[in-house]
Amino acid sequence: MRFLLVFALFARIASAQVVQGFVRNTSGQTIAGVTVTLRSASQASPAASTTDSKGSYRIHPSRGGTYTLHAEAGGYAAVTTTSFVLGQAESKKMDLTLKPLEAEFFDEPNFVVAGVTDPTAHGGHGSDTVLRSTEVLTKETASLGDAAENQANALEAVRQYQRAAEQNPTEPGYFVWASELLTHRATIPAIEVFSKGARLFPGSARMLLGLAVAWYSNGSEQKAQQYFFEACDLNPEDPKPYLFLGKVQSNDILHSDGYLARMERFNRLHPESALANYYYAASLWVQRESAVPVKVEPLLAKAIQLDPHLSEAYLLLGILYSDRKDSGNAIAAFQKADLDEAHYRLSQEYRKLGDTHNAQKEIDLYNELSKKSAENAQKERLEIQQFVYSLR
Repeated sequence: MRFLLVFALFARIASAQVVQGFVRNTSGQTIAGVTVTLRSASQASPAASTTDSKGSYRIHPSRGGTYTLHAEAGGYAAVTTTSFVLGQAESKKMDLTLKPLEAEFFDEPNFVVAGVTDPTAHGGHGSDTVLRSTEVLTKETASLGDAAENQANALEAVRQYQRAAEQNPTEPGYFVWASELLTHRATIPAIEVFSKGARLFPGSARMLLGLAVAWYSNGSEQKAQQYFFEACDLNPEDPKPYLFLGKVQSNDILHSDGYLARMERFNRLHPESALANYYYAASLWVQRESAVPVKVEPLLAKAIQLDPHLSEAYLLLGILYSDRKDSGNAIAAFQKADLDEAHYRLSQEYRKLGDTHNAQKEIDLYNELSKKSAENAQKERLEIQQFVYSLR
């Protein structure tokens, strides 16, 4: 009899139906706390589930049949799927996407703040997020050397750097030559010069960083990851490679074990660095594990204590509070973050509270600031294109 009961139990489990999946917003980020209901015309009582911290839901209907899924959450338009058939003992994966209410208010733009915005939402290399992070890294690379950015004739400057490096091969000569090429987005020549410089001067961390940024600019994220990690490992005590790595917006790199391990090491070796605490918190936030908020909050608090003007830390802290539906603390944190994105997110929090006046005020500020940023970026890109055409 005991054997028959066990057999019946296992048979029931084996025949159970499952509908499961993730709920995401239109930016591709998973959403916690969404109510997902499985409905059937033939059943009076629908089955329901709530998404967990990873945006995952799982529903076990009592039997197979024809169903629809309905998902709803505060701040989003409810969605209902078309009818689908679930067979007996069938497992079906159904991912859902919720659109934010007030599309003109909540269409989430692309931001370049490490660890804050999930880059899976914005496409691969060439998307606006990756493009702007490339521009940030390129400027950082140029700042490591003595390239004459303000020279009237940038093309002639490159030729001078080339002649100097070829006549007297030195690490500074090769680095300045390559970084000037990279600054003007001549990425293939920059990769060639950085590669030769890295071979001639294997102990140069900035040559490895330049090579990493050049490959990243060229869309080769695996190559970029290799050289970013090598730069961090060359002299683990040197903070500069970690600071470069922290600005990367590649989904593959951000979600790699190597990225998290190096940010943990950065924080361990430099516990009194505000950026070391922030970047480790941001790298944990990217992983989106259930225990992450518990680890992230004290790291952000310490980063802010060490640098009360670290806007990125306030921004991520505000997002953490927003995820907890703690609008009061989220607003307080966003107000201290001097970033375009902070105004955008403030508008969201005010909208949730029904404060349409302040919501509109913040979105107007965001639009004004982002328009200026876009105009400046476009001007720089046009100048770069002209240089590349001249170089060719």
